[in-house]
Order: sequence, then C-alpha cells, then structure tokens
Amino acid sequence: MTSKDKGWLSASPMLGMLIGSYFWGCLADTKGRRIVLIVTLLADGICGLVSSLAPYYLIFLFIRFANGFNVAGTMGIVFPYLGEFQPTKYREKILCWMELFWTFGIILLPGIAWSVIPLQINLQFSVFTYHSWNLFVAICAIPSILLGLWLFSFPESPKFLLEHGETDKALDILVCMFIQNTGRKRDDYPCKSLRGPDRSNKKNGEKGIPNLRFRRPNELKILISEIWTQTKTLSKKPYLKNSFLTCGIQFCLTTSYYTLMVWFPELFHRFDDYEKANPGISASVCDVSSIVITNSTLSGCDSKINSQVFLHTIIIGIACIPTSFWLPLCVHHLGIKFFLVFSLTVAGFITFGLYFVRTSLENLILSCIFEALTSLSISTVYCVMVDLFPTNLRVMAAAMSMTFGRGGALLGNLIFGFLIDLNCIIPITVFSAMLFVSAFLCWLLPTTGTQALD
Repeated sequence: MTSKDKGWLSASPMLGMLIGSYFWGCLADTKGRRIVLIVTLLADGICGLVSSLAPYYLIFLFIRFANGFNVAGTMGIVFPYLGEFQPTKYREKILCWMELFWTFGIILLPGIAWSVIPLQINLQFSVFTYHSWNLFVAICAIPSILLGLWLFSFPESPKFLLEHGETDKALDILVCMFIQNTGRKRDDYPCKSLRGPDRSNKKNGEKGIPNLRFRRPNELKILISEIWTQTKTLSKKPYLKNSFLTCGIQFCLTTSYYTLMVWFPELFHRFDDYEKANPGISASVCDVSSIVITNSTLSGCDSKINSQVFLHTIIIGIACIPTSFWLPLCVHHLGIKFFLVFSLTVAGFITFGLYFVRTSLENLILSCIFEALTSLSISTVYCVMVDLFPTNLRVMAAAMSMTFGRGGALLGNLIFGFLIDLNCIIPITVFSAMLFVSAFLCWLLPTTGTQALD
C-alpha cells in the first residue's frame, strides 16, 4: 500500500468513531450504560472477526469503519460507568488506575502481533488467501466478545437508575454491593429507600426514558426529543464553558496522539530500511521518509516486517508503566490539572523534537516519552469529565468531546499520510502546536474530585 492507502486504512476506524461516538453516548444517557456497553463490545468483536475474512481492500476498509463505530461507544462509557460506582474519596484514584490497563493493552498488542504475523500462513480459498495478518485481526476481536458476554453479569449504574426514577432497582444494586463488600446480610444495609431527583418525576403510568422502545413511533419521538433537549443543555450555561473546553482538549490531544501513534511503527520501518541501505549514515525523519518512498516505487510489496518494529512498539508500551503508576499514586497530592498541563506541555516539545531525530534510537526514545505522556493525558481527561457533568449529561458530554477528538484524528491521519512524504515539517509543527493549545485549555478547567457526583 502507498502512504495514502495506509492513511485511509488508519482513518476509516476514526471515521466510524466520529459518527458512533455521539450516537452511543446519547443512547447510554437515555437507555443505560450497561446495555450499550454490551451491544458495542459484541458488535465490535463480530465486526473484527468478519474483517479478518475480508477479501478486498475496500471491503476491509468498510468493516474497519464499522469497528470504529462500535468501539467508540465502549470508550466513551466505561469511565462514567466505573466512576458512578465510586465514592468521592476514591473516585479519581480508581479512575486513574484505568491508565495502567491501557498500558497493558499497548504492550500486549504488539506482543500478539509479533507472535502471529511472522507465521507462514497461506491458506488458499476461492475468493481470497488467508494470511497471518488475517489471524491477527481475528485474535484482536476475541476480547471484545468475551467482555461483552461477561458484562451480562454486571449491574446497571445505580446512579443512572436513580436519575431516571428507578429507585427500587438502584437500591437493590446498592444492597448487592453492600453484601459483596462487607459479607453481611441484606437486612443490615442501613438505607431502606431512595429518593430520585425532581427532574426524574413522571406522571402515573408514563414510561421512564430507559423503558421507551424504538419500534413504537410515539416512544421513539419522545426519546429523540429527550436527546435533543440534553444536547441543547450542554450548549447552554452552566455547561457551555466545560463543553467547549473538553471538546477543544479532545480535538487537539486526540488528533496528535492517534495520528502519531498509528504512524510511529511506519517510521520505525522506514528508518530500518534506510539504515540497512545506508549503514552508518544518519538522516532526519523527513529525509528518511522521502528517500524510502522514492525507492519503494521501484520494487514490489514486501510483506515481511522486521522484528525490530514489534520490539520498538513494545518498548513504547513499557515506557508508559512509570507514568501509569505515578498518576493514581500522586493525583491527590499534585492535582489532576497538574498532570494534564505538565504532560501535554512536555509532549508538545517532544513532538517538535521529532524534526531533529537522526537515528532510529532517537526516534524510539522520543516515541516512548510521547506515548507515556499523551496516553496519560487521554485517560486523565476522561477522569475529569466524570466530575464536570451531571449523571443525565455525563456520557453524552464525553461522547460529544470524543466526536471532536475522533474528527481530529481522522483529519490528522489523512494529513499525515499525504504530507509525511512531501513536507513532514508541516504536520510535525501542527501537531506540536495542538498539544500546547490542549495544555492551555486544561489549565482553564475547574478543579475536580472534591465533591460528590451530581
């Protein structure tokens, strides 16, 4: 594939996320967190399995779009879902521990790729040939299916149920949590009834929003009206400022992060090819890209990937471990805004430093620092958003900011795919500046983590 083809392949899931983020966010705030998590995980896993059997580039492109559409729902809901089970004292710290599992995923993914993709698999079928990369894509789909099935044993968020007037169901879940956490009997739970918020009150016999059905036109109309009302609420005071800040942060941060992290393995591959062809001669990222692309037009497609590409990607993941522990252990001492502003500012300088890279080792060092800081920032932004918005708007606000973020990631992948082979100083400068802007917007955020969730 050309750089343009690779750019579109990287961008297609982002386009799916762009469209799916707000769709699933609206459903999660109206139908429930748990059911949307289950649907999106199962749909993502099934699409992943189907994409592993795609015989043509365009078909694979379309199914990866569907993958992005579904996984966007999962990414936007999991932080609010977890946060709504936590007391104020532990909420920020527990949400920050999620960063550690993001790191495990970053390490595990290239490890699986390294063990699978080099295998000599060449199964001939009438329509297409099944290679090792097809198996890799199928393996990556399995966790989503397993997690989706596992979630059937989990409860709905009691905070969501209480928000929608389902006080009896919310109380049952809280009692079950009490029994599991303490080992005591149901009758020992001190709370015997719950009172829902005034905005959840409804007329006798009228269905609550989560119980409305899409197949009934009147109920669908009510559901759409509720979604539109909540969307307008996010665009008005007192939520307008926080909505603007979080959307701006997500756009700038996600554009830089996803674009560069998708292309780092490609840059490793190009440095490796250049250093083999020109041993002992240093060159910049821009020089390497232009030289390798010029030469590659004269030869066919080589499906072999140097093991150093996998190793470098694993090292990038391992580099995130210190910051993954630093964040939850120190968040109450330094404050969550400190982590956001510090990590994004340093990441901006690191991104600009890519222009001065002359060897694959230098590229690896900067890539490690970039990944460690920006991945920490992404998780931290989700933690902040749990506190910034009330229960009835929380996932929708996260989804709206994710929509801006995925739109930026889509744009970034396309820009990088076109410009890295023409004039790479432009995308490097743009992404560096966006990280600085994101750091400034984080500085404007209000202090969080000190009050109970609304």
